[in-house]
Amino acid sequence: MSVSSLSLRNPLLTPAQISASPSETLGLPADLEAEMRAYGCHLIEAAGIVLRVPQVVMACAQILFQRFYYVASFQDFSLRSTVLGALFLACKVEESPQSIRNIINVVDILVKRDRGYPEIVADGYDSEFYERKNEMVISELQILRRLGFNVQVELPYGLLVNYLRSLELTDHPRLPQLAWNYLNDLLRTPTYLCFQPETIACGVIYLAAYECDVPLPTSPPWWTIFDANGQDVVMVAKATIAIYLHRPSRVVPLDHDELSMYVAGTLADHVAAERDRRWEKARVEAEVESIPPDSAGTQRDLAAIDVSAGYGSSVSSPTSQPLSRAHSRSRSPLRAQQQQHQHQQHQHQHHGYRRGPVHHQPRKQGNSAGGGPPENSHR
Repeated sequence: MSVSSLSLRNPLLTPAQISASPSETLGLPADLEAEMRAYGCHLIEAAGIVLRVPQVVMACAQILFQRFYYVASFQDFSLRSTVLGALFLACKVEESPQSIRNIINVVDILVKRDRGYPEIVADGYDSEFYERKNEMVISELQILRRLGFNVQVELPYGLLVNYLRSLELTDHPRLPQLAWNYLNDLLRTPTYLCFQPETIACGVIYLAAYECDVPLPTSPPWWTIFDANGQDVVMVAKATIAIYLHRPSRVVPLDHDELSMYVAGTLADHVAAERDRRWEKARVEAEVESIPPDSAGTQRDLAAIDVSAGYGSSVSSPTSQPLSRAHSRSRSPLRAQQQQHQHQQHQHQHHGYRRGPVHHQPRKQGNSAGGGPPENSHR
């Protein structure tokens, strides 16, 4: 079945598509393509956790990401833009919309954390942000166009729960959670594009039962009750095991320029030099603002998860706390003097009054209702 054909069932890859993807046809090594696919799904999943979207959104986005690169190539469409477009589209498909700015900022911070860059949130009015925004919108349209607007995704999570109930395994202390974790990890592989949800659910149950040493019915074979093929079930289990046998550590190219650097063997050096440059720039800006980098604000949701497992640089950043947005903007000494002079003139003109934080109306100093901003208002 073609990936672009419309159906209520998940479209599966043809043998020709499995044997040679568009990226591999254009000369991309198969192992690099597999790592780029895994890293793109890693970014989607980590961004979904930070954005607190439902699991179905993250799964849908990863499947759309995987489908897209079987009808398009990494050489023509960059990994970062496709991650943004797939996540943006999946939020719409699953009726859990997120703002463009939130998606861009979260993915940007995740990439910076993986590479050891300063975790400074980009300004929403600079050229880099608008460039990312255009990439996201164009990528969303390209995904829809290349997939023929077929964004139907059938997931095996509900089937897994029903199958475990039928096999009376829901009360096992480890097996249900282990099988659920396998479903999540398989999203980083093309398995969801090769098998229907019934087979995938049976495959993770088979592997989880093997790991927990739980016997399953054999007369008749339990998978036949769930319309699955025994050989396909074993193949799903082997694909799951292969995920944990190889843990990528290389720097994955995110765009066309970095892909060219990777081919030339200079990407790792470029990332290291860029890391040093950004940290030096962050220190200079922090000194201008008289705020040391180590005292920057925290971002609770990003710090709560380890998003760099297996994909980040081996060189750790000088600090794990991101610089707050208010401290990310540089201000020249001349600009600071001008602002101080304007403030002094303002006080002379409005002597005896001060402006409140919200209504911008002059209030007398003796008015107890008007004070400054509440404590701890700046996160």
